[in-house]
Amino acid sequence: MTDHDSIYHRLFSHPGMVMDLLEHFLDAPLLAELDLSRLTRLNTKFTATTGQRRRGDMVWELPTRTGGSLFVLLILEFQSEIDEWMVLRLNVYAGLLYQQLVDERRLKPADGLPPILPIVLYNGEPGWNAAASLRELIRLSPDSPLWPYQPELRYHIIDEGRFPEDDLQGRPSLTAMFIRMQHAINPESMLKASRDVVTWFAHHPEGPPVKRLFGELLSGGLDRLKGPTPVPAMPEDFEEVVNMLARYVEQWEKDIERKGRQEGRQEGEAKMLTSLLQRRFGTIPEWAGEKISKANPAILEAWGLRIFDARSLVDVFEDPK
Repeated sequence: MTDHDSIYHRLFSHPGMVMDLLEHFLDAPLLAELDLSRLTRLNTKFTATTGQRRRGDMVWELPTRTGGSLFVLLILEFQSEIDEWMVLRLNVYAGLLYQQLVDERRLKPADGLPPILPIVLYNGEPGWNAAASLRELIRLSPDSPLWPYQPELRYHIIDEGRFPEDDLQGRPSLTAMFIRMQHAINPESMLKASRDVVTWFAHHPEGPPVKRLFGELLSGGLDRLKGPTPVPAMPEDFEEVVNMLARYVEQWEKDIERKGRQEGRQEGEAKMLTSLLQRRFGTIPEWAGEKISKANPAILEAWGLRIFDARSLVDVFEDPK
């Protein structure tokens, strides 16, 4: 896995982060059925179709309010392309999970099968649009008598990119702050999210020990944003990282303002030079317009000083011998 994917996996290997995810990204009626305080991870033995275990696929067991257990199949989906067969993959995983529980003699025929809740946490750019139900992929007419014999499974999708910024800011959730940092569009929005993380840990000292991972995410996120100011070397302490980021954002904003003034000056001088050339020589050809658009303010000023001595448009742009 890449370092980015590894951060996801390490974050959601902590029961506290999984509890936070479930509490703030599941519907209230579903949450009412669950006892999140007794969440435990199940050591699964099944593998992907490649024969390799996917470190982004985890199973968590928790009791329900009415008795018995629920098994949460948590899939961390890092691929840039949408997996159109995700629901089929989850159906296979569900069968393998049930088989593992039977093989370990955790289930008796009289007990039946425990419920499963498949959840896909997706962080790709295209909006998730794959089939959410296995029956959506089965090609049968609506009135076919074969439907009662077909498998059926649905999953809950958490598509990070579909949540607006103000929606995420309104959730007192460490997962929501993580998503905001992951999808920050500039250093300023990254700073706002990271400051909220600092506040969250100040009010939740008993929270999951993942602050260092947020520091890694912050460092990687700044490299990805590539602002006009070089990213400084990051300290290990998360609060120090945030303070350094604040100074970086301040410098970043100054650089943006200075660049804006320079571009404004360049645009103004380019318009002035074009107007003077048109008045002196008439219509400006395309090649001259391209030269003007690419020139810096110092060159535009030099060309402007040549206008009244030049005999032709070419004389303005050629260096005097």
